[in-house]
Amino acid sequence: MNRIYRALLVVLAFEMGALLLYLPWSVYWEQNFFLSHYPLLRSVLLHPSFRGAVSGIGILDILLAIGWIGSRQGPDRVPPQ
Repeated sequence: MNRIYRALLVVLAFEMGALLLYLPWSVYWEQNFFLSHYPLLRSVLLHPSFRGAVSGIGILDILLAIGWIGSRQGPDRVPPQ
């Protein structure tokens, strides 16, 4: 069960990272619910620095997923005596 849980975490982290990396620069970002109902947020959400910060979180999420793939938990090895 631990392997399945870990694999799901890696896939979820990679998927969220890819979404956060792509979404701020897509057309959907400019047509969201909050921009039409809260015009004060328009200047913040459409600013390139905010979009870059969201994409940076996506990159960190992808790197986290890659790090989870590379690391394995297991019993510590005892050196031979």
